[in-house]
Amino acid sequence: MIHDHVVHAADGASVPLSDYAGKVLLIVNTASKCGFTPQYEGLEELHRAYADRGLAVLAFPCNQFGAQEPGDAAEIANFCSLTYAVDFPVMAKIDVNGAQADPLFEDLKAAAPGLLGSKAIKWNFTKFLVSRDGTRVTRYAPTTKPEELTKDIEALL
Repeated sequence: MIHDHVVHAADGASVPLSDYAGKVLLIVNTASKCGFTPQYEGLEELHRAYADRGLAVLAFPCNQFGAQEPGDAAEIANFCSLTYAVDFPVMAKIDVNGAQADPLFEDLKAAAPGLLGSKAIKWNFTKFLVSRDGTRVTRYAPTTKPEELTKDIEALL
């Protein structure tokens, strides 16, 4: 279950996802130098619109796609804050594919495979919407804009 995972904040602190039990989670692998990076703005809008109703947006920077997230945690946090006024948690940089893939993303990929059942994440800004109880997961492509998730988010809230 998604809530069984412990992830790491940008400062390295452990963050049990059980802290988010009862919330709808929008989990996204992100990058600062990607064509989809402006989606941070839409993610922040979702955060502001729905946080008080139980949505938690969690960003996980990843440098596996075109080396588009080369910065360290402080640089990433600074970029997100200054460029997009991001107020939702931006976690520690992780891998989402391969031998070093974060276990959370292994479970997300298994729960919601991509096209034709593929497990691998294809690019930055793949999104996973997780139900309040952590059992239902829906995957969205990088090309799906955050505002397109409104109906699905509202259905889970």
